[in-house]
Formats: sequence, structure tokens, C-alpha cells
Amino acid sequence: MKLRLAIVGAGPAGIYAADILLKYERGFDVSIDLFEQLPAPYGLVRYGVAPDHPRIKGIITALREVLDRGDIRIFGNVLYGRDITLDDLKKHYHAVIFATGAVHDAELAIPGIELPGSYGAADFVSWYDGHPDYPRTWPLEAESVAVIGNGNVALDVARILAKHPEDLLPTEIPANVYEGLQASPVTDVHVFGRRGPMQVKFTPLELRELGELRDVDMIVHEEDFDYDEGSKRAIESNKQVFVIDKVLTQWRQREVGKASRRLHLHFYAKPLEVVGDENGITAFRYERTEPDGEGGVRGTGEIREVPIQAIYRAVGYFGSPLPGIPFDKKHGVIPNHEGQVLDKDNRIVPGVYATGWIKRGPVGLIGHTKSDAMETISHLVKDQASWWSPAEPDEASIPALLAERGVAYTDLDGWHRLDEHEIALGEPEGRARIKVVPREDMVRISRDSD
Repeated sequence: MKLRLAIVGAGPAGIYAADILLKYERGFDVSIDLFEQLPAPYGLVRYGVAPDHPRIKGIITALREVLDRGDIRIFGNVLYGRDITLDDLKKHYHAVIFATGAVHDAELAIPGIELPGSYGAADFVSWYDGHPDYPRTWPLEAESVAVIGNGNVALDVARILAKHPEDLLPTEIPANVYEGLQASPVTDVHVFGRRGPMQVKFTPLELRELGELRDVDMIVHEEDFDYDEGSKRAIESNKQVFVIDKVLTQWRQREVGKASRRLHLHFYAKPLEVVGDENGITAFRYERTEPDGEGGVRGTGEIREVPIQAIYRAVGYFGSPLPGIPFDKKHGVIPNHEGQVLDKDNRIVPGVYATGWIKRGPVGLIGHTKSDAMETISHLVKDQASWWSPAEPDEASIPALLAERGVAYTDLDGWHRLDEHEIALGEPEGRARIKVVPREDMVRISRDSD
């Protein structure tokens, strides 16, 4: 028999799942269709990685090789729940894997977080990465900005805010983003983390890149480096922590005061309140913390304030519910057992699977995404007896269905056209590419229509 499989989401998780299944020793033929709500594939690798990270974007090369084999169909600009439904999938496929990721900001429940000038980091990332569903402009009016979080996204946001825009021109930064950053009056970016410098979540590479910014002073505070025994052990036993300590030690020895911009790192800072009113933000208030001897921190009762006019929360991503699919509102994931989706009574839902961040939450790197996909695929293959029984499994039925509904879907050839167009836009300026931002333009170029 031939397994007709739908995968919703054409980011790394969905593409890896398709690739793993096609290489799996399975004993049956496979036909895979990828559905993606955006006109272009690659998900957060295209729309969630800062434009000055070409090494990370190199992941696209591996994903491109998978798609370019031609044994996976892709239907872009197709929104699950609107353009194609769960009933449609059951009619045309034996099973579905949801790989929709986590693209929204997790909440930070402190007073004042809703004030004007308070933003989610994920929204800002989507803006500077040229996501078609976000506004073309961003309110960059603050001289002093706070970024809450100690992960890689927090550092990306801080770096883009502090970096001189002309230093981003060699990247694929969209023109509207460059113009917005160029008009920014920012002089100081403050990054706040609840725990100490040896308990951060960012990688040494991300941290080191901060220190390479032109005309930006790195400001760290000596009071944060009176290490407890736990931090000392971490430096001795963990290579990444050792390197982070080495980088921060070098910064502590630098002469500062000559740059036009400053990037401040504040550790042991528990968020308490965003201070301001309907006219805007005036300060960020936090409690100074200290190590508790058990790997965490406790409050000291000392309250501090830093004057700011804007704040970005980078405290994690959160998944979104999908029509007809169980959802864990607390954790922002599809409830599952190793990728097998579970209903409200904790029973396996036949034919429905999950992989990637919508399965396990927004943690881990690309390597975790691959192992995630392998786990899910192994269950899917073993579950053959409980697959759906599609009434119309014919491959031609999907393009016909989308055409009948007037869905202007894009395919692999369309992505190649858009890809070539963006590369051509960048060539005169010596850039790898310039992204096309408006969705309608992406679709028009992909479908080769006027």
C-alpha cells in the first residue's frame, strides 16, 4: 500500500520528519505533502533567526537539499483550519503530523507589562526578519531600552537594537527594517536576567558576538561576579560555562566610555514592574536576587529601578492551538506521548501526531528537532493498523481541492522562483539576498503571475 501523509508546517521540524520517514525502513510506499501557511518554507530559520547570523541560516542549505530531491510536495500559503481542515485531511490522507512550532511570546505577568512601549521579542524578531504578516514599521523611539531574558533571543534582540544599522547592510535585512533602525535614537540597551552569569541560557557564540559590535561598549557590573560554589563548579565542569566566564572576564577588563552606544548586562535581577502610564514607560523596577545554594536564586528585598522608555520580553516562545486538535493551554503544546497526540482523557488520537516545538515546547536546538522527528516517525510507522481510511487518497485531489476553494497556493517551483528573485535583488548591492516582504508580492512572484 501507499501511505498518504500530510505534514502541517514546513519549518525544520516538518521537513526533517518528512526526510526521516522517506529514509525509514517501513515496508510500504510513501507520498508526503507539506502544508505551510507562509508562501515560503523553512519557518523560524527564515523568520526567527537574526539576519546577521549567516552560520545558523546555513541550516537552510540542508533543508533545501531535502526539498529539492523532489519526493516531497509542498503547498505554501495554505492555512490549516481555513484553507484545509482536519476533515479534509482525513478524507485524503492516512495520517497527519503537526509541526507548527511555537511562534508567539510567552507571557511575563508583572504590573505595567501592557503599557505602550512594551513589546514581545518574537514580534520584534518577526518584524526585523521581514515576516509578511507583521507591520512594515516598528516604533523605535526610545533612547534607553530594556530586554528581559537571558536566552539567545534576548541577545539577538539586544544586538539588533544596539548595532549600528549600516553594519547590517551586508545581510539580508529588508529595506524597511534598515530604514527603521537607522532612525532609532537608542543609546543604551539593558539586558536583565533573574539568575547569575553562570546560569544563563544563551550560547558562548551569541555572547561573544555581542562583544564584537562596532562602537558599542559592553557594560557589566562587578557585583555580579562574586561567584558562589555552584557557579564555580559549573565553570570547572561545563565547557560552555567556562567559555562564557572567559568572555565576561575579558569584558570586565575593557576600557569603556568612548562608544556612542552601550549594552548593559544585569544579572540577579527579578522583574517586578514596568513603571509608567498611558503616555509611556519611564522605568523598569526589579528585585536584586542572590544564589540560594541549591542552583536557584532568592530575593534579597533590595528594589532597584533603571530609567527606560521601552521594554522587550524575551522569556520564551509559546505554541498556538489548532482547530480540532487537543491543546495544553498551560504549556502551549499539543499533548502527546512521544509524538502520538493524546485527547483530554489521555488516550491516543488515531492518525494524529506532533513533532518539534509544538510537541515538546520551545527548547533545544536543531539536533533535538531531528531526534524528535525520529521518535514521532517510529510511532507512526508502528501504528499502521490505526491509520485513517481516506476516501480519496489520490494525489491529484489536493491541488484540485485548493484550486476549487480559490487558494493561491505556492509550490516548490514557486519557492525556487521567489528564491532566485530575492538573490537577484541582492546582487547589485553585493548582498546574499534581499527578502520580499509583502505576502501578495511573494505569492505573485512564486506563481509567476502579473
